[in-house]
Amino acid sequence: MSTRPDPAAEPPALAYAAWVAICLIWGTTYLGIRICLETMPPGLMAGLRWLAAGCLLTMIQRLRGQPLPARRSWPGLALIGALFIVGGNGLVVWAEQWVPSGLTAVLLASSPFWMVGIEAAIPGGERPPRWTWLGLAVGFAGIVVLVWPDLVRGGGFSPGFLAGVVGLQLACVTWSIGSAHERRRHHGSDHTLGGAGLEMIFGGAMLTIVGTAAGEWPRLAFSVRSAVSFGYLVLFGSVVGYSSYIYTLKHLSVSTISLSSYINPIIAVTLGVVAAGESFGRRSVVASAIVLAGVALVRATAPNEPPAVSVLDVTGDEPGTAGTEN
Repeated sequence: MSTRPDPAAEPPALAYAAWVAICLIWGTTYLGIRICLETMPPGLMAGLRWLAAGCLLTMIQRLRGQPLPARRSWPGLALIGALFIVGGNGLVVWAEQWVPSGLTAVLLASSPFWMVGIEAAIPGGERPPRWTWLGLAVGFAGIVVLVWPDLVRGGGFSPGFLAGVVGLQLACVTWSIGSAHERRRHHGSDHTLGGAGLEMIFGGAMLTIVGTAAGEWPRLAFSVRSAVSFGYLVLFGSVVGYSSYIYTLKHLSVSTISLSSYINPIIAVTLGVVAAGESFGRRSVVASAIVLAGVALVRATAPNEPPAVSVLDVTGDEPGTAGTEN
């Protein structure tokens, strides 16, 4: 089964409001993650965050009298949860053990490149013009300028920092694949929040298992700072931010959605410098400018229309037929 929404249809105002929320909220989560890591190990911190957010969102959905997706759709939701939560967010948390939060946000500004490229490789996906590919090259050049001096400083490099840089790019890849998959997941409008909640639960459970296998429970602790940051990540970073992102995937084009990755570094870098005392010297400023110039070129030359994608029923939901199984 496949459908194609009207390309000329104007996205709802709520979609743009959700996009603004992503820009503002997710630019602050990198610092929140960094603070949580002061007392919490990465696997359990990320896993418990998403488990708590998923349980909260599904509870809100049920209290509103809205059904959850049918159980036959759960394997597809678990796959998306693995791509978004375990790959996309889990790798970011892991990398921030060695990579400063501001630098993390700038490196993650490469995600639009991956999103545009993966979308272009999918039959019926958005096809960027040649100038967009030039923008991708410019952006990656900026990333090389940004990280290379740190890698070779003193004639060598930090293995942890190098692993973090690689992990962040893998996070971009899995997040982009998850975005393409989620855009094509067919479900009724009532299942957007319910599906997002289950994705969080599945992904959070996987990360909690990883943290447990790594023996992290004895290291789990809370300070006032980490507890407040953890609560912020659950309520705003996950419940509000993730739900907003899932909503934009259904109503906005990939090029528009990816703009949030251009704004996030600006917010994250500012917070990292002001609140955490992280350094961001002249080279980082120049490299960031190159990265943002590349992604700006991508945005200027990419399609502007709302998404006109082939909607694939990858989770088994059909409009109006999904049950309320628990």
